[in-house]
Amino acid sequence: MNTNVDTYFSDGCGRCSFYGTPQCKVRNWPKELAQLRRIVLETGLMEESKWGVPCYTFQGKNIAIVSAFKEYCALSFFKGSLLQDTHGLLDKPGEHTQSARLIKFTHLKEVLDIEATLKAWIYEAIEVEKAGLEVIFEENPEPIPEELQLKMNENSDLKAAFEALTPGRKRGYILHFSAPKQSKTRVSRIEKCIPQILDGRGLNDRYQ
Repeated sequence: MNTNVDTYFSDGCGRCSFYGTPQCKVRNWPKELAQLRRIVLETGLMEESKWGVPCYTFQGKNIAIVSAFKEYCALSFFKGSLLQDTHGLLDKPGEHTQSARLIKFTHLKEVLDIEATLKAWIYEAIEVEKAGLEVIFEENPEPIPEELQLKMNENSDLKAAFEALTPGRKRGYILHFSAPKQSKTRVSRIEKCIPQILDGRGLNDRYQ
């Protein structure tokens, strides 16, 4: 995994075989990413590499991430659900995401046209941290699948790791494991995800 911010913008995050190649997603959005980086830095946030991508912090608190995807590049806010979004520009990264929000870009003009709005969100996100505001997560209404409960009964480390996950991450796994009709398919999904759970990661964290 890449740990250098400058290298990310030229070669990518290092999480896949396309790192440093013309096929890397960052090569699709060089101008857009450069402007997003400039806009964020102009607000005074600190820049560092986390999870292979540029992360921007205020007094050690994660505020936002600039990242590239295949179909778009994005500016993501860790507590985006607390930001004022009167025009409905912020999207959920996933269907069940409760905290993070992102805004997608496919053209440089889109970034420049709303530069003032982006900075306003960043400053608002900083104020959210200064005020100590936290996202109130909804508890999981879905029952834990029997197959997952059996695995946790057999593995105390897995049980502790799952219980330590955020409510949103727990719910994501529960929905993913519960979806198949056949028990053997549910077991297969659980076994594939055990390393991620033990690492404290959510279902989709590996795609960041």
